[in-house]
Parts: sequence; C-alpha cells; structure tokens
Amino acid sequence: MDKKQNDDASLIAGGAIFGKLKALGVEYVFANSGTDFPPVIEGLIEAQTKGVDLPVPVVVPHEHAAVGMAHGYYQMSGRMQAVILHTNVGLANGVCGAINAWCDQVPMVLMSGRTPVTEGGRFGARTVPIGWGQEMFDQAAMIREVTKWDYELRFPEQLSELFDRGWAIANSLPRGPVYLSLPREVLCESTPPDGLSSPSRMTPVVPSPRQADLAAVADLIAGARAPLVIAQRGVGGSGVFEAFAGLVSEWALPVSQYWPGRLALPSAHPMLLGEDCDDLLAEADVIVVIDSLAPWWPDRSQPRADATVVQIGPDPLFQRTPVRNFTADVTLSGETAEVIGQLIAELSGRPRDEPRLASRRAAIAERSDAVRQRAVARAEAGRAGPLSSKAWVSLCLSRALKGHAASVFSELGVGLPDMDLDDPLAFFREPNSGGLGWGLPAAIGAQLAAPDRLIVAAVGDGSYMFANPTACHQVAEALSLPIITLVLNNAEWGAVRSSAQGLYRDGYSGSANEVPLSSLEPSPDFELTARASRAHTETVTDPEALPAALARAIDIARNERRQVLLNIGIGKS
Repeated sequence: MDKKQNDDASLIAGGAIFGKLKALGVEYVFANSGTDFPPVIEGLIEAQTKGVDLPVPVVVPHEHAAVGMAHGYYQMSGRMQAVILHTNVGLANGVCGAINAWCDQVPMVLMSGRTPVTEGGRFGARTVPIGWGQEMFDQAAMIREVTKWDYELRFPEQLSELFDRGWAIANSLPRGPVYLSLPREVLCESTPPDGLSSPSRMTPVVPSPRQADLAAVADLIAGARAPLVIAQRGVGGSGVFEAFAGLVSEWALPVSQYWPGRLALPSAHPMLLGEDCDDLLAEADVIVVIDSLAPWWPDRSQPRADATVVQIGPDPLFQRTPVRNFTADVTLSGETAEVIGQLIAELSGRPRDEPRLASRRAAIAERSDAVRQRAVARAEAGRAGPLSSKAWVSLCLSRALKGHAASVFSELGVGLPDMDLDDPLAFFREPNSGGLGWGLPAAIGAQLAAPDRLIVAAVGDGSYMFANPTACHQVAEALSLPIITLVLNNAEWGAVRSSAQGLYRDGYSGSANEVPLSSLEPSPDFELTARASRAHTETVTDPEALPAALARAIDIARNERRQVLLNIGIGKS
C-alpha cells in the first residue's frame, strides 16, 4: 500500500480533496500541516503528476492566521476558500477564527485531520505516540456550535458528494463555515474519479422576500414622517452601493451606522449621520434595520412604542444568536443587495410629497455636515498631544489613501466615523464576536484576493500580538504581498479599560489612574518582528510626522512591493 499508486483514473483521497475543491471554485487552500498530512502530501504530488487542476496550497504556520486569511479573502472577493488544520490541536487553534467567520456570516470549508483510529494492521494506522495523545471522543464538538454542518469522512467514495453538500450549505443564507474531519486511514485510500472534477450538484438556498412584504415596507417608507435607517454591515456589496445612496437621498432617509463594520454610504453623503442617533431612534415612526446584529444599545435608547421596525438581511432575526430581542414588525430575508434593489424598484412607483421631503432632506444634510465637521475637529485636536489620538490616525490614513483603490481592515484600530471614504470595499471592522487576531491575517487574505489593491491592516497593539505576527509576516513575504500594517500602540488593552470605566463610572474604576489587568507595558519592539521578514518598518511617535510616514509606507508598498509596518504611538483615551 505504500508503493506508488496505479496510473489509473483513481486518486489518493488526500489529494482528490484538492481537485474537488478546485471544481467547487476554491482557489486557495490555507493549511498548517502535521503528522496526519502524509496522504495529503502524497496525494497532491500524485494529482499534480496526473494533471489534475488544483487550487494553490498555502502554508500558514498558525491555524488562526490561516482561518483569518480565508475570511479576508472572501470579504474582498466574495469567493469561498478552504482551510486544512492539523488534527485536534490545529482545530483548537483555528476555532477562534471560526467563531469570527460564524459571526460575520463568512462561508469557508474547514477541515482537520483526525488521528488514526487504528493502532495497526491498516495502512495509515498510528505510527508515533502523538497518535494516541491526539485521539478524542468527539473532535468536532469543539467547533460544532460555530459551523452550519459538520461530518467525518468515513469512506473515500463519499468525498465528492460530501463536498458538494458542504459547499451548498456554506453558501446558503445565512452563509457560514462548514467542517469536515478527515481520518488518516481514509485519506490514504484511493477514490474513483466520479464527480471529482464537477461543480456541486446542489444549489445553495437563497431566499427572497414576499412581494406583499416588499410592498408593505415601500408603503411604510413612503408614508414615514420621521424615518431612520440603521446599517451596520454595509448594504450588500458594490453593486447596490450607488443605488442605495440615491434611494436615501430621494426619500430623505437619515442613515445611522451604529458600530459600523462596513461602509453603507460614502463618508460625505448628506444623509449619513454617523453613529450617535439616539434622539432620532426615539422619535422615529419607521425604522429600517439593514443587516445589523445589534442596531442600537437597549439600555441607552429604545424606539418609541408605536414605531414600526423593519429588519432586512440574510438572516433578519439572527436566529443563531440565542438572545437578540430587537423588534421586527416586518422581515425581508434574502441577499441584502438584492432586497435593497427590489425595494428600490417597489418604491419607484410611489408618489412623493416633495415639499415635505425637501424640508426633511435639508435638515438631515445640515445635521450631517455638522457631524462631519465635529469629527474632523476631534481628529485634528488629536495631533496636539505628545502622541497621536486614534481619531487623528484615522483621519490621516483616509487622507493618505485618497486616489488609491484601497481597503482598511481595522481591529480596534482606526474608526470609520473619523475617516473620509467612498468605496464600499474601503473599510472592514473586526467581527462583533471579538476573536482577537483577525485584522492582520484577514488583510493578508484580502491582499491575496486583490493583489493590485492597497491593503492596510490597522490594529491595536494587543490585536497585533494575538494575530501571531511572526507567522503573518512570514506568509506575506512568502507570497510577496505588500501589505501595510499600522500598529496603534497605547501599551494597554484599551477596550478593557474603557469597558470597566464605562460600566463603573461612579465606582473605583471610573476614577482610577491605573486599571488592573489592562496594561501591556513594557511594549515590545514590534518593528523587530516585522523586520525579521524583511519588512520596511518605522516607529512614529510625533503626530505631525504621521502624514509623511503614511506617504512613505504607501510609496514603498506600491513601488517596491514590500510589506511595511508602522508602530504608531497613541495616547490612552
């Protein structure tokens, strides 16, 4: 069984997986290999020798980074990728990334080897003591709650149909990760070629709202006296971005981006009112919530009792979240962009009270302008201290990116309200799940998906450390990806401190100069980490020096095609 396979059409299952993934549209398989990988390696060589069309296998020396790369690749491209992890320990390292993908509704095929079940007498059985140490009763249990489907490959001939099913489930709404465990003995067997080079025979489920519900929502918007739109995760992509901007202008709809994860409107759009719209929420008679996990802060503000709340998105009720009790008088379920397009078409025939809309439009635009002016003033004030504020870094970065096709992946780094952006792919914020270490690998995955785009990872110092930066920079160098990393370094867990002081404003935390369990001092020299992978690095402590440093970073990434790290000192806020 350990001799070379026959030259027939069958393939070692460990390699056949890759051919099937390619047939499903997967371009990259991010992997960290281990003792379960011999049939994968042998199978890959066999498949290459036999001329099988394969995705590119990418070695990522930490599983959390591998899952993050698949996450960012999908966000930039809209195409699902795959990850292979090393038995139970690699799966454990990847679970945090799977939690992020689950929360962000990002599809991916996650796989991990399973230590051999047999102790001998079968090809692929255990050969080293680790085979006993990594055995589990239920390996998939650690990831089951954050995947849509999981299974263990039992026989090699199942391979094609199982991957068809996993692909279709992952891409059905709401999208998300699926998981398949791969016992080594099964991977060592050969599988017939049937179906391995074919796309899935199953179609993903993509629901669409009922026409009656679309008409009802159109009537609500047309008749609203005090409407409010809340968009947290954008509006579903580039195709509808401009149309949505026209919709809210035409119908004078104020838009709040509470805790924004993506851009719903250009930053300068006159209907955009930023994050703080508690007063409008309290006054609104019609509230349209677009793909927002938590559209407002219930302890701080609530809609009025007679307000009608519409929830739109792939999963308007976020059914997989155990407790989420925001009102949903009407739900429109489907692809966000398609639902908005259908709503625009439905509204096109509705009569408009133009004098009333013109008055409301002018009032919203005036408030929008004031919000932007306050944001710029706040950011400009952040250059006055000995260190930059996060707002100043945010503003400087958006100014530096003007004129470039660029995307920022921010994890507790820069803030969208302080930036001036106009591209629907310009900004991605960390998932609300809070699995730290997402930002840098997601940005690397995005750079792989869009090699000509300027990609920036803007992360806090704690988030940078969580990202396994040595592994991330090594992968970026190996793939020649000129990513720009900004480490906003305040030498603390700023979110921990602000959360404690926010909850206990009148307590000890609120008045303490030092908050326990939040310090990250002494701060490591992050430049050395990136420089180990030949990155250009700088430390920037003078706020006035920041614009020039950002310009140099962009020039090096663009013209030298090198990765760059700026270690930016920021004040504690």
